[in-house]
Amino acid sequence: MRSILPDQTQTAPLPRAPDHRPLLGIGWMIITGLCFVALTGLVKHLGDELPAVQTGFLRYLLGLIFVLPMLGALYRDPPDRAGLGFFGLRGAVHSLGVILWFYAMTQITVAEVTAMNYLTPVYITLGAALFLGEKLALRRLLAIAAAFLGVLIILRPGLREIAPGHLAMIGTAIFFAASYLMAKRMSGRSDAAVVVAMLSITVTICLAPLAIAVWVPPTPMQMFWLFWIAAFGTAGHFAMTLAFRAAPVTVTQPVTFLQLVWAVALGALVFGEAVDLYVVLGGCVIMAAVGFITWREAVLRRQISRPAPLL
Repeated sequence: MRSILPDQTQTAPLPRAPDHRPLLGIGWMIITGLCFVALTGLVKHLGDELPAVQTGFLRYLLGLIFVLPMLGALYRDPPDRAGLGFFGLRGAVHSLGVILWFYAMTQITVAEVTAMNYLTPVYITLGAALFLGEKLALRRLLAIAAAFLGVLIILRPGLREIAPGHLAMIGTAIFFAASYLMAKRMSGRSDAAVVVAMLSITVTICLAPLAIAVWVPPTPMQMFWLFWIAAFGTAGHFAMTLAFRAAPVTVTQPVTFLQLVWAVALGALVFGEAVDLYVVLGGCVIMAAVGFITWREAVLRRQISRPAPLL
């Protein structure tokens, strides 16, 4: 299980086992978090000058530059007709999440976006139980309930108005979780580079007609920032891949929680956003629940892989 920020579902599960170098894994995961916080800050800086769907389209279009090295794997292992249909469906689902995420960034604070993004692994756990037949033990159910309690702490329904951006982030987490589950299913049939490349291509295609319908000519400066958004997104995926190869997820997962700290600092220092203690508290509750789920999955995985004693 891994915590997924915007775009992070592009990184497919790796078939290679971790190298068990925890310090290196932690270092790469810190770089991953900084890249995604930088991406978030740049999107916040652009604001609503461009329609959300156009911003998402340009981010993925420019990101195709960084996908070029993966085209060799796609050429060697092209998906069949059924695979193309599945990749297309995943691209459509992921596109909806992208649109909602870019919209939410213009409506609510950086800290709220980051905190509510931690719901994605929770939805992945639920989806794996509902659609992939994975067992959902009582302890994981309690952790999921705790995560949703964290959401209630952030939203405080009845005590303050729930903004459209909050609803958009709930939808974002759901669509990104669905995209991740699809990637998990395809990772057993296709190379990881193929999964990543196909997502970038299909999302670009899916967003193109929607972006054209609301097109606003971007300025050179906007294109400059969008290029860096694509660059930080790709660098984040690359660093995350290296982190997962260097150390087990139980080592790297807690480091992703630093992103909430950096997001709160970014919002306060750069964008003048007030520090909402309820958002911090709710985010910590969600992160604790996700951390517990990750730990339990690692324990169960070790128990399954442990050889039976000789009698």
